[in-house]
Amino acid sequence: MSAAIELCGVEKRFGEIAIIRNINLSVAQGERHALIGPNGAGKSTTFNLISGYMAPSSGSVLMRGEKISGLPPYQINRRGLSRSFQVTNVFANMSVWENLRCAVLWSSGQRYAFWKNIDRLPEVRERTAQILEDINLTARRDVPAGLLTYAEQRALEIGITVAGGADVILLDEPTAGMSHAETERAVALIRRLTEGRTLLIVEHDMSVVFGLADRISVLVYGQIIASGTPEEIRGNPKVREAYLGEEAA
Repeated sequence: MSAAIELCGVEKRFGEIAIIRNINLSVAQGERHALIGPNGAGKSTTFNLISGYMAPSSGSVLMRGEKISGLPPYQINRRGLSRSFQVTNVFANMSVWENLRCAVLWSSGQRYAFWKNIDRLPEVRERTAQILEDINLTARRDVPAGLLTYAEQRALEIGITVAGGADVILLDEPTAGMSHAETERAVALIRRLTEGRTLLIVEHDMSVVFGLADRISVLVYGQIIASGTPEEIRGNPKVREAYLGEEAA
């Protein structure tokens, strides 16, 4: 079976500066894979290369064995990949319900038509209601997204990310800025919503990484220095020295 996502000799240069240097990475179908590393290691750039926001300077990105590097983000999304961003990215003046419904509409095969009343599309309404319940925001459905708490906005963004039915999910620091209790709820939400899907997650909270990931890859100065199970990464002396420090103990 082809890997869900595969990076083959991927490099990204800005002028003479190499940000990503000859990355080879494979994420299996249905796997929860964490990409970790210090600030400036190139994690978000790697996400941008996978999701089409940047094109690699060399090398290829494959999705289920087919090359996607060089495609625009919307085409990659239509092939079944969706991502979130470090900065919360919702429509602040639209309600929670409307944010989710926008994400559901495309996956249901609906296109813009001024004569259609989208409130009368039962499959869209039912799917939106289900995701709203999944992310525990049913009681907040009519609240403008910009008035939600930070943790609620992150939950909404995760809901939007999975609402389109993508089976490959990229989450960029989904628990950043959350309290311990909020992080626990977010991890439970991520685990539930990504069940049966492929997840690639960038995360700095090591308790989240080691509690959620099946496999972990460590990125340092644009290169992957190790990949393995959480136990293998904990015990890798290169990783301990370069990134984990005392947290690996």
